[in-house]
Amino acid sequence: MEWWWLSAASALAGFVDAIVGGGGLILVPALFAAYPTAAPATLLGTNKSASMWGTAAASWRYARRVRLPWHALLPAVGVCWLGAMAGAWAVTWVPGEPLRRALPWVLLALLLYTLARKDLGRQHAPRWAAGAETLAACVVAGVIGFYDGLFGPGTGSFFVFAFVRVLGYDFLHASAAAKLLNLTSNVAAVGLFAWKGHVWWALGLTMALANVAGSLLGTRLALRHGAGFVRGVFLLVVAALIAKTGWDAYAPLWR
Repeated sequence: MEWWWLSAASALAGFVDAIVGGGGLILVPALFAAYPTAAPATLLGTNKSASMWGTAAASWRYARRVRLPWHALLPAVGVCWLGAMAGAWAVTWVPGEPLRRALPWVLLALLLYTLARKDLGRQHAPRWAAGAETLAACVVAGVIGFYDGLFGPGTGSFFVFAFVRVLGYDFLHASAAAKLLNLTSNVAAVGLFAWKGHVWWALGLTMALANVAGSLLGTRLALRHGAGFVRGVFLLVVAALIAKTGWDAYAPLWR
């Protein structure tokens, strides 16, 4: 029975993740609820082994329909990989508790800024020339890739917001670009988890099939309804992330 409802959770996670990121908000808690005694690293590795295929499917479909700046994104992919590896290495050196407590406030600032700027991300107007755009994309990829390797929650939303605010993309183009970089950091993470033996491949494959199905549906809706639809989903996901990360960070202090 666990496999059935985990597949349903994976499909919903793929749907949300394909539009704006944040699928881990759904699938990771579902895995921890289904297997409360399993090693956290194994559950996180299994989650990544499923979600990377949905992200790959979304990346492929966006690339066919949305014109992406490959001159900027391909170098950014390499930088993102290095950043994710560096972040994973830094986990052993940097305490996670300050990040955990700061994250809800960072996400709240991001949400309020997006709400205040009602025109933000509605028009696709890249603000950098080719060389500068590549440099900006690499900086975004390196910083957020490092964060994903180090900590992780909200990575997809941070990528989308950065491409909208820093590079001037609309939400649809930002989501398409974010998928490629999120896929890079996911593959890097899966490689690390697999090397350590922390992936349940059979369950991961089953969830991957559901995740891809949800991802294709989410991508289709995003492409059909455009930047305004993606912006709305982005706001909902960030609000949910604030609630989830705030509870995780501060609820233990009240007990």
